[in-house]
Amino acid sequence: MSARHRALPRVAKDVLRRLIGRHVVAERWWRLRFAARRRADRRAEEAEVRRLRPTLPQLPAAEVVVVIPTYRRPERLARAVHSVLAQTVTDVEIMVIDDGGGEPGVLPDDPRLTVLTLSRNHGSCGLPRNVAMRLSRSPFVAFLDDDNTWRPDHLERTLRALHAGSGLVYTAVRRVREDGSQLDVLGRDFSRRAHSDDSWVDANSIVARRSARLRFDPWARPKWVNPKEDWELVHRLSRRVAVTYLPVVTVDYAVHDGSYFTEWHRVPDDVIREHQRDERTPS
Repeated sequence: MSARHRALPRVAKDVLRRLIGRHVVAERWWRLRFAARRRADRRAEEAEVRRLRPTLPQLPAAEVVVVIPTYRRPERLARAVHSVLAQTVTDVEIMVIDDGGGEPGVLPDDPRLTVLTLSRNHGSCGLPRNVAMRLSRSPFVAFLDDDNTWRPDHLERTLRALHAGSGLVYTAVRRVREDGSQLDVLGRDFSRRAHSDDSWVDANSIVARRSARLRFDPWARPKWVNPKEDWELVHRLSRRVAVTYLPVVTVDYAVHDGSYFTEWHRVPDDVIREHQRDERTPS
């Protein structure tokens, strides 16, 4: 029987879910079942950092570093990078980290952009992000996937909240189909108790204060495993730092065959109306 199908008895799982939350139960279970694989991925992360560190004689140290993992999406990656360069905040470093794909494509010629390539494809969302964070030293860290984009005020809004004392900030996300039509707008106020049982914070909307705890699980989680690595990061950090939700759309999330589609909660109608007003306002 595969690890996917071995599980706790139903009665035991139901009791644990009621007591501590279904995602907490699942996370602990996966950690137990895949402990060896997680250790191997940690070693792989260490090896990649050791290999790449000599290539960066001076680590990037702008106010915020934007980490963009990528794998063979050159056109989408270019759009993601342009959306970062178009931010109203200009004291930014962009670290594109190619997960062994070897096809970053043509990117803007900008001194704020660094492109690193891992030695092989690890198939992990967390591992390349961790490598990039460890090869930079900016006080704030933001995350963007290679197929998504930000609105120009994403960093301005989130950094303002971080300077006010938050440890992690996230915003509302607009999901867009391939034809450009809007699927929905997603977001929700943060509650750690509710987060124990659900997941709604997407990595693309997160900007966080750098700390030793700011690191993703490097394990390459199979698609059928829930919760995901962004849930694990947020839930672990929320024990120690203030988490702030900004109910405004700053992320455009591309829904396509290769994206990870999540059934999140929709944001309240007033946030959708604010988003619609922003869409009508000339820039």
